[in-house]
Amino acid sequence: MKTKFDSYVLNDIPEGCKRCIKGEKLVLFITGICPRKCNYCSLSEKRKDIDVIWANERKCSSPNDVIEEAIESNATSASITGGDPLSVLPRTIEYAKALKERFGRNFHIHIYLTPTLANESSLKQLASYIDEVRFHPSFLTRDLTQEENQKEINIIKKASEIFGKDNTGIELPLIPDKKEKMLSFINQVSEFISFVNLNEFEISDTNLDFVTENYVLNEDTCTIKGSKESGIWIINQLKKAKSKLRVNVCTAKTKLCHQYLERLKLHNILPFGERTSQGTVVYFTAPLTEESENQIKPFKDYYIDKKKNRIIISPKIIRKVIEKTQLKISKVEEYPTYDGDEVYVEPLN
Repeated sequence: MKTKFDSYVLNDIPEGCKRCIKGEKLVLFITGICPRKCNYCSLSEKRKDIDVIWANERKCSSPNDVIEEAIESNATSASITGGDPLSVLPRTIEYAKALKERFGRNFHIHIYLTPTLANESSLKQLASYIDEVRFHPSFLTRDLTQEENQKEINIIKKASEIFGKDNTGIELPLIPDKKEKMLSFINQVSEFISFVNLNEFEISDTNLDFVTENYVLNEDTCTIKGSKESGIWIINQLKKAKSKLRVNVCTAKTKLCHQYLERLKLHNILPFGERTSQGTVVYFTAPLTEESENQIKPFKDYYIDKKKNRIIISPKIIRKVIEKTQLKISKVEEYPTYDGDEVYVEPLN
């Protein structure tokens, strides 16, 4: 049941997850606007309740920005998330269409939705460009009436008719004291879906108060005690019932040590960079000025990085550059992502 990716699986995983675990999924955050106010929501402060677009770590203002990020990260697919993408339906369709037109039908796109805004019309519009739909039902946010619960089940049933059962599923955070409710809902919709994704519950800056008041953290301080175990319990219950559902317990370690790491490894890097085993990149750099550019010109192995206003120098010639110029050289380790966050900077002279 446990995989080499530190996840737990029953009966395989959906196509979206297969590409994600290989680092091939572009994460398209289409908006932070959502009709629900889930007290466990882990979106960061710079995204939650804000109408902003991000493709991985790149803030975007157009489909072309997203396409550029997909190219630079060598993505074969995308996940569209939020907020609720249905709160900006025209935008969601515009961006999904742009990705399909640029990269072709085999560019797999899955989307995360709440049933709150979904209806037959919006789902049919999405189906022209979306391959796989994942619902986050409302029963974890509050107690639903039987009528409200049935309405959400009907939405999932309708999505199954439109997208196909193989491409329809639900995705839930593994809140430890809600595992029986989760299993109950899974059983209620099992005839309309083919997969269930269960995410280990993590703390963030926006759900800190809720989590610390109601739950105990594991020793790693970012995941909630009993969360992963709740997912394993659900898998075991479904296994006993001989369920054919594909169930995936995606742990925090799966996300960080496999999905994210593999995405970093696929991302394009600048000339003369050297990748590390952690997915970061090491460069030897000097500040870019008119004087420094003149000093480096006699050497061939360098690159002008205008975005960060620096000169990147080949490791092969660093000693020679230090000996023969007055350039201030630093060894820099940073992420290959658009924001290029630095891990450390070490002056060499």
